Amino acid sequence: MFDAKVIQMLLEGIKDTLYMTIVSTVVGYALGLPLGILLYVSSDKGLKPNAVLYRIGDFVCNIIRSIPFLILLILLIPFTRLVVGQSYGSTATIVPLVICAAPYIARVVESALNEVDGGVIEAARAMGASNLQIVFKVLLVEARISLITGFTITTGLLLGYSAMSGTVGGGGLGDIAVRYGYYRWQTDIMLVTVVLLILIFQVIQNLGTWIARRLDHRKR
Repeated sequence: MFDAKVIQMLLEGIKDTLYMTIVSTVVGYALGLPLGILLYVSSDKGLKPNAVLYRIGDFVCNIIRSIPFLILLILLIPFTRLVVGQSYGSTATIVPLVICAAPYIARVVESALNEVDGGVIEAARAMGASNLQIVFKVLLVEARISLITGFTITTGLLLGYSAMSGTVGGGGLGDIAVRYGYYRWQTDIMLVTVVLLILIFQVIQNLGTWIARRLDHRKR
């Protein structure tokens, strides 16, 4: 039965899920955006090619992305405990979420920057723009639609991962679904958590799509 206690639990689950998703996305972009720019700049077709630097960044991204999130979550328990003082709960889950998200975001950023027309870059060079100016005033501006789309996809991905962390006491709606839907066989509560996760995902997706359309001058 959905009494006041269950409703309060679900509200707390929504709050924890949003907390994990939003914070891990923001921190993940704080790490992944510079890494993605570095990968683009140091690539063969980048502004300042550097094979060694690119291979190191490429190797780190590939290694982390190749590990399934649930395994990474367990693997990072000692590190998580070192950083936040515990290995369970919503705050602790942010640590593996960020480590998982940063390389993925870096690839999204690298791909978005690679889509920018080379002619725009050459025009900026001809006007005397430095590499730093090209990155921040040309590349990131021209790639903003792809970056926002990637941001939306990443946020939805981390929402799913935050729910997955419930299998090891990560908190949020995923934890509620596991505890009540799997261990106690209370299918009604599990279904409600699934519906809530779907609704949150739809809000994120629609908001990201709306922002991308508003900023896309090509459709005006």
